[in-house]
Amino acid sequence: MPILNYTTRIHYEKSIMEIRQQLVQHGATRIVSDYNGLIPTAIRFSLPVNGQEVAFSLPANYRGVLASLEANPDVQKRYRNEEHALNVSWRIIKDWVEVQMALVEVRLAEVAEVFLPYAIGKSGKTLFQEIKGGAMQMLQTPQE
Repeated sequence: MPILNYTTRIHYEKSIMEIRQQLVQHGATRIVSDYNGLIPTAIRFSLPVNGQEVAFSLPANYRGVLASLEANPDVQKRYRNEEHALNVSWRIIKDWVEVQMALVEVRLAEVAEVFLPYAIGKSGKTLFQEIKGGAMQMLQTPQE
């Protein structure tokens, strides 16, 4: 089965704009886009958490999306290119952000809580990157 939004016709710039709007509506105080040449690779933003600004980074791994599109025999050839993978990756992120904000709106979670894996620490890495890189001591295995 093909991945979510694999047939989108919505340009990545529109998806990025919609993500930015969602973030601002839910308290983001600063938003910056990261680029590799002309390719948008991440959105970084700040949110107040307990009176302190915390930075977050949402990456768009369009190459992973492209690999998924190329690996799936059900995906037509016209969808197997970098430009389309960018469109799909940012559309998926836009949908994910909207779902996270729905959780916030119905008080199932706080804004900072849903973005916590993407919080940027003093090293410049996200919390997830720190844990993946060996900082497992931050986590504790529950005792039975």
